Order: sequence, then C-alpha cells, then structure tokens
Amino acid sequence: MAHDAHAHDDKNNSVLKIALNLAITCFFSGVIIAGAYAITEPAAAAQRVKAKNDAMKELVKDAETFKAIDGKEGWYQAIKGGNVVAYIVPASGKGYAGKIEMLAAVTTDGKAMDFKVLKHAETPGLGDKMVEPKFRKQFTDKEPKDMVVVKVPTDKNIQALTGATITSRAVTNGIKEAVEAVAAYSASQKK
Repeated sequence: MAHDAHAHDDKNNSVLKIALNLAITCFFSGVIIAGAYAITEPAAAAQRVKAKNDAMKELVKDAETFKAIDGKEGWYQAIKGGNVVAYIVPASGKGYAGKIEMLAAVTTDGKAMDFKVLKHAETPGLGDKMVEPKFRKQFTDKEPKDMVVVKVPTDKNIQALTGATITSRAVTNGIKEAVEAVAAYSASQKK
C-alpha cells in the first residue's frame, strides 16, 4: 500500500514540475516579448512620425516647420518665416474597395494644393492611379465648388480616372471636405 502512495506522489511531483516549468517559460517569454516591444515600439513610433513629416514636407515643399494644431487631431500648420503658409489635414473617402486615407494640403485662403494617399485598397492599374501626379495636379488651386468629378475633360473640374469613377469621386469628396473644413477653421481664426 505504501508503495502505491509513493508512486502517486511521484506522479503529482512530475505534473507539478511540468506546470512550474511551463509557468517559468511563459513568464520569460512574456518578459522577452515585452522587452522587445519596449525596444521596437519607440523606433516604430519614431518611424511613423518621420513618415508623416516626410509626407508633409512633400506636400508643402517650402515649409520650414510643421506645428500641430491644438484641438484638431491630425491637423498641422505649415510654417515659413514665422507665418502659416498652408494647412495639412487628414482626409478620407469611401472608395471602390474600402476607405481611402489621405493627407490634404490646403492654402490659408481655402484652396486645395495637393494630397498624398496614405492607405488604400483600390484596383491596381485603375483606382490606384489616384496617386499619380497627372490626377493629383487637377486639384491644385481648386475651390470646393469646382471639385466635381466629370467624365469629359474640362479646365475647371476633376476628370475621372478611366474605369475608376468611384475612386475618383471618393478622393475628390475627401479633399473637398478637407478644404471646406480648413476654410471654416481659417475664417474662425480671423474673428
């Protein structure tokens, strides 16, 4: 009888050892993962900030600095010689294959300058042509009232990308809303 009790204790001990080893392994794995995150996350965050700064610099080439606007998430003033020369604001539209996320550069008097697409899932060879200069430059110096998508080219409006009218409208509406928001903000600052 004593022998059976001893075997039972050994079995319990080995289960306990396995459980303990697992717990220790899990703990150290957690420490390693947390440590790796603590090291890589600041670098990733810094990379995201750099990517955003590069995008803003690309949109307003002559700006010296970019200053975040209090109370307006993702909004920046582009500053040159101590003066605000443009605003950079987030913009988005619902494209053919989902949300299109952009950054829009807007003049202080409420006209579009340029935009940069940050994220999209539009059709390669069709909708993704929205990133090309030929399409983007149609927005330069346009007021919201002229941001209308047309299929037949005009000097005044935005000509749709061939085979991608939904994408063209999504981008145009997103930029138009961003320009209108900046115009309203700019007017409120002058009061």
